[in-house]
Amino acid sequence: MEQLRFEYAAGAPASHRVLVGVVGSGDLEVIIEPGEAGKTSIDVTTSINGYGRVWDAQLNRVFSAEPRAAMKIRIHDFGATPGVVGMRLAEAFEALDGKEPT
Repeated sequence: MEQLRFEYAAGAPASHRVLVGVVGSGDLEVIIEPGEAGKTSIDVTTSINGYGRVWDAQLNRVFSAEPRAAMKIRIHDFGATPGVVGMRLAEAFEALDGKEPT
């Protein structure tokens, strides 16, 4: 298991907590909680060692384009592909914007 940490600039804190996905073969779980204003922190626990650069590239694509709400994000990965990572993050952001806490 490898532990990775990333930080990005952000706006105001997210409004509520969100949980999407499952920890299982080829999938991942994303947990979002409101964060400290101005900062999003992402902690990734992955079963694939040595993929820090891949995670960095994937998360930069998602978080560098435009500032999002400030969040504390925990990702528990069990070998997900970058496509699954993007899909789960999009699903989590939709749930965050959907006004329905999960």
